[in-house]
Amino acid sequence: MAGGAFRIGVTIWSLGLTRDLKDLERQLEIIREVGAEGVQLWCVDYGEVPCLLDPDRCGPECRRRVAELVESYGLEITGFCAQLSSPRRFGGFDDPEGLEDRIEKTVKALELAAEMGAPIVTTHPGRIPEDPRDPVYKLMRDSISRVAKHAEDVGAYFCIETGMEPVEVLRRFLEDLGSPALKVNYDPANLLRYGVEEVLRGVEVLGPWIVHTHAKDYNPETRSATVGEGLVPWREYLEKLRTVGYRGWLVLEDETGRNVVESLKRGRAYLENLMKSLSP
Repeated sequence: MAGGAFRIGVTIWSLGLTRDLKDLERQLEIIREVGAEGVQLWCVDYGEVPCLLDPDRCGPECRRRVAELVESYGLEITGFCAQLSSPRRFGGFDDPEGLEDRIEKTVKALELAAEMGAPIVTTHPGRIPEDPRDPVYKLMRDSISRVAKHAEDVGAYFCIETGMEPVEVLRRFLEDLGSPALKVNYDPANLLRYGVEEVLRGVEVLGPWIVHTHAKDYNPETRSATVGEGLVPWREYLEKLRTVGYRGWLVLEDETGRNVVESLKRGRAYLENLMKSLSP
């Protein structure tokens, strides 16, 4: 990811569900209106609600039509999100119930991402325990190792999103597995729970693994996620990303459900103005 400048995208789920091509077209129109260059697509069903791009539903013709539609709006696919959960836990790689089905679905998502030319799949797999002797740690290690091996085989990256555990715990897990296909989707707002300083320190700790980022913020007073209006120290954060060699996507994410389009526009404008003012 070295070289070039940051580019701004939008997570498609900030604009609701993508159940069919009509939803997708409406969302892409908004993303173009926001002024972004890229879109991260959602690619698994929403529980009982179908998703257009679920790999069990979206075959070769569907994938071709989606790719053509994205391109027709002058956008690029930054990657995909395959967020799954078990009946009991968010992420679900830490729960044996139904785990084989979640592994299989994630593997198919990686194949879809590689086939569509944007070989990044992000997710929260579950909270990684600090103690490697914890049975849940072993369960997650074994299951994610299998997924990462398949990612290696198809030329894709399986990216764990930051925030469910401290950055040192995530780094030790990544080092333990040692797969070149296991990477990080860095979300600075998710790390605010550990303090503002963790946002910056986390980039240094996880730098070699960062291949995709979410641009999200959080203001505890307004509960707003608008980038530039919360606690994330954006100037210092972007400088840290550049220091570790990351020059990839900053993908705007707003899950508040309130004035989302205007929030995304303000966030995009904030980031563009900030990037212009960064030192060469």
